[in-house]
Amino acid sequence: MTGTTTAEVLAELAALEDPRARQVNEKHGDDHGVNLGKLRAIAKRLKTQQDLARELWETDDTAAKLLALLICRPKAFDRDELDRMVREARTPKVHDWLVNYVVKKNPHAEELRLAWSADPDPVVASAGWALTTERVAKKPEGLDLTRLLDVIEAELKTAPDRLQWAMNHCLAQIGIDHAEHRARAIDIGERLEVLKDYPTPPNCTSPFAPAWIAEMVRRQA
Repeated sequence: MTGTTTAEVLAELAALEDPRARQVNEKHGDDHGVNLGKLRAIAKRLKTQQDLARELWETDDTAAKLLALLICRPKAFDRDELDRMVREARTPKVHDWLVNYVVKKNPHAEELRLAWSADPDPVVASAGWALTTERVAKKPEGLDLTRLLDVIEAELKTAPDRLQWAMNHCLAQIGIDHAEHRARAIDIGERLEVLKDYPTPPNCTSPFAPAWIAEMVRRQA
């Protein structure tokens, strides 16, 4: 599918606009009306096209940005490019896909994790915490988990929403994966009560850290 132009892709995305999908997405802060299954089908057809991905990212269209993240080559972005992109990711889904589908696979991920975690912008900082959670789960060697818990204990309660969610995920991941820190992680969660009353559908795991930790440890056992 090489030779597809940005204008053709934008026209195809516009034709897929569904008011009901937009209504659902907007409840989560995402300003687009394209069904994600159909978006993934376009990505599968286009395959990897880095130049087209860059052009789609530069549009002001959320669906186009999401598609760009599906057809790009994650390792092809340099550090400054990814730093600019995370600051341009206006909506939660674009931010989430950028971190999970692109940054985590990029050789600059660790450098960006450290830089973003200390960023004054809470949304950028949440990307740093998401990368830290990935390391807690998959490559904890070299991480100071005690210090991470100190920071979470001091800052979680008053952190802005997106940052709070990312820090809370890190708290739960430490408790799930590292038995020696589990009691403290649960204690922090119980005292701070962050997301304790979050509405959780039946058969879904609560994001309240003590409940999340208990359920995942139970499943692992």
